[in-house]
Amino acid sequence: MAGRVLIPAVEDALTAYLDRAVPLSGHQATVSFDPPTPAWAEQTTGRTVSMFLVGITRSPQPPRASAPRASSEGRIERRAPLPLVQLSYLVSSWAEDVRAEHGLLGDVLTRLMTAQVLPEWAVEAELSSSVQVALAADDVLAVTHLWRSLGAPHRAGFVLQVTVASDAFDWELAPPSVTDVSTSASVLPRPTPGDATTPGIGPRRSGTPTRGTDQG
Repeated sequence: MAGRVLIPAVEDALTAYLDRAVPLSGHQATVSFDPPTPAWAEQTTGRTVSMFLVGITRSPQPPRASAPRASSEGRIERRAPLPLVQLSYLVSSWAEDVRAEHGLLGDVLTRLMTAQVLPEWAVEAELSSSVQVALAADDVLAVTHLWRSLGAPHRAGFVLQVTVASDAFDWELAPPSVTDVSTSASVLPRPTPGDATTPGIGPRRSGTPTRGTDQG
């Protein structure tokens, strides 16, 4: 799976979380990730939470390191830190009237604001990190532009930012670790005066007087 941002897995996690936390069954609602165009709205039946992916950028957070793991053969595997990706979703609600839409949207907003990280039970094992959720900074003009680009009138909604690790690098076998360092030493013989191999001291010449010897 290396090299891909697992967007479908992220969307499955969002659906699973909202389905239990809101719960969606209480509103008799479903989640849709289709573009909320006028044509889509005409075909939509029942209450719906629309989560339209409108942006994908690299997160300003530093790459996420992965803990080493053991392979099926018992070898230790490691991989490079994974870059984080930020997914932006335009979230809105659709129902039989405005009051029902606002009630559904309010419950979704509350549950997403109280969960900075989606719980483990909502996230599939194939994702390489936790799933962080946060509301984007309020930018009414940007949201209005999004609706215009979809050819639809402006409606109540917000932008949800989801941060997750991109599965960009494969696992690799870790190099063998150093467990023992051995050293050896040898003692060199002490040089003696007159040894031809001793630097600066040459062999004594025959007939050369030594100190303390009577020369008379």
